[in-house]
Amino acid sequence: MADPSRQSASPVAMLSSLVRHRSLIASLTRREIVGRYRGSALGIVWSVLTPVLMLAVYTFVFSKVFKQRIEHGPGSAADFALYLFAGLLVFNMFSECVNRAPTLILSNANFVKKVVFPLEVLPVVTLLSATFHMLISVGVWLLLYVVAVGLPEPTALLLPLALLPAMVVTLGITWLLAALGVFVRDVAQFVAVLVMVLMFLSPIFYQLEAMPEHLRPVLYVSPLTIAIELVRDVMFWGRMPSALALLASTGLFLLFAWLGFAFFQKTRKGFADVI
Repeated sequence: MADPSRQSASPVAMLSSLVRHRSLIASLTRREIVGRYRGSALGIVWSVLTPVLMLAVYTFVFSKVFKQRIEHGPGSAADFALYLFAGLLVFNMFSECVNRAPTLILSNANFVKKVVFPLEVLPVVTLLSATFHMLISVGVWLLLYVVAVGLPEPTALLLPLALLPAMVVTLGITWLLAALGVFVRDVAQFVAVLVMVLMFLSPIFYQLEAMPEHLRPVLYVSPLTIAIELVRDVMFWGRMPSALALLASTGLFLLFAWLGFAFFQKTRKGFADVI
């Protein structure tokens, strides 16, 4: 088998690698999910408790202390909680992957020495693991919605489509940072600060429409802004996602994902020399 460090970095190679190694990706994802809570008394229950506790704290702070309300909504705390949680679903998936990315290869150094191991699947495994935990949070959101409002709108079925741009851009950034983190160890500290900035630069705790018009373009610096708005459209507002926003963002983020993959493939031959 050819040295994976010499594999092509083309878009076709990116997609074919995911298909060719799908069994390995599924196996590593299962191991990642199970291993995360091994030895824990509550186990996977933490996947439910963590978002619920975060939601309770953020809802109290922003709806009770800062008196945030949702325009064109009933204005209740439950209403704001649902709106907030829909944004957190996207951000939590993104932050879990991006925060782990700079040390991803370093923490799997044993795979670097294996010539035939496809290192490019590690960011994919991280994304799928984060997506699994996000889906548990979606279940919590749906339960809260049923209790507070009633049955969700049929557009909620389009959630996988609305999540596609967020997953694509997250994978691209993870590939990029995973490779960069091998050579520049300070990347992890920088990323931790950047993720915090993006949390407040993205419309998670406030509505995009609440910002002054001249400041709204600044929010689109965050790759999460469009993704969060698409998810809220289908889950919270009950309306069809913008086809233009969906196609444009997915296309742009696919290009970025390929650039991240290409950088990873071009630099991977130096991993073993550094680790």
